[in-house]
Amino acid sequence: MKRIVRESKETQIEIRIGLARGKALSGGVSVSTTLPFYDHMLSTLARYAGLELTLRAKGDLRHHIMEDVALALGHAVRSIAPKSATRYGEKTIPMDDALVQSVIDVGGRAFFVGKLPSRLYTHVLRSFADALQATLHVRVLRGKDKHHIIEAGFKATGLALRQALSETEGGIFSTKGQVLLTEEDIVDVAGGDS
Repeated sequence: MKRIVRESKETQIEIRIGLARGKALSGGVSVSTTLPFYDHMLSTLARYAGLELTLRAKGDLRHHIMEDVALALGHAVRSIAPKSATRYGEKTIPMDDALVQSVIDVGGRAFFVGKLPSRLYTHVLRSFADALQATLHVRVLRGKDKHHIIEAGFKATGLALRQALSETEGGIFSTKGQVLLTEEDIVDVAGGDS
């Protein structure tokens, strides 16, 4: 399990997160953002993705809470992604009249294409993909009920994410191998920063 805290003047967020890795969820999923439908969508995403998640958030405006939580959750998922993750996932979910497909690559390239029947929920998935550094395509294939379309989108994204985060038997699933970035502060010998 990891703990992530994100605080600003607008929002206060705490996340505890882990991967179930095929075992029963020991910590389960508990989400409280002060926004009931958003709580439901995040809980759905976490359950379908096979995450253990406790998420608490509060803030000044609905938009700020939703965006900041999506950014913090994307960062949290990235922090627990296995180095030997399968990387790719794809699922299509029917929910009554709605049919939504989600395709994801958690290989480190942030990109989002998709449109849900709510600009704010589309923005949530974009922010989540950006912070996760994932490529995420969400296609609404059919549907009229907004609730069903949004929920099918979160379920499909959760299942695709579960698939992408599963570990491969043979190491890194990339023709490049593992990409390593090194960052360090350099101090000038004369005593100043370079």
